[in-house]
Amino acid sequence: MSLSIYLAGQIHDDWREQLKQKSKEQNLDIQFYGPQEEHALSDDIGENILDKQPNQVYRDDTGASINNFRTDIMMSKSDAVIALFGESYKQWNTAMDAGIAIGLNKPLILIRPDSLIHPLKELSNKASVTVENIDQALEVLKYYYK
Repeated sequence: MSLSIYLAGQIHDDWREQLKQKSKEQNLDIQFYGPQEEHALSDDIGENILDKQPNQVYRDDTGASINNFRTDIMMSKSDAVIALFGESYKQWNTAMDAGIAIGLNKPLILIRPDSLIHPLKELSNKASVTVENIDQALEVLKYYYK
């Protein structure tokens, strides 16, 4: 019973690697997908492919379209989505990915700290499960295998 999970959330620390390692230690058969974690490549991909753009708006738009193309494919092939909201970064992409998961009827595990209970209350209400940390998210995944 293999699972494929899309990991939505900020790319500025190693939370994905922690979750993957803990999953591996538990011998869970899970394939993980996620956004482009190389921040510069994510920002530059539009101009890398389509050449220099006339201004920042076009630069961001071309990069966003290519990043969205990639995300759409990976999220579509995933059985479920984990969206992590942390304390340190603005999380617009995480919110967008969580909304897409809900729109696709993908099971969604929302990870958010106590400080974000109120700002994420509607999103949390739509998620399949809301937890506070990656260890709890892993426990939800482990339950799938029991």
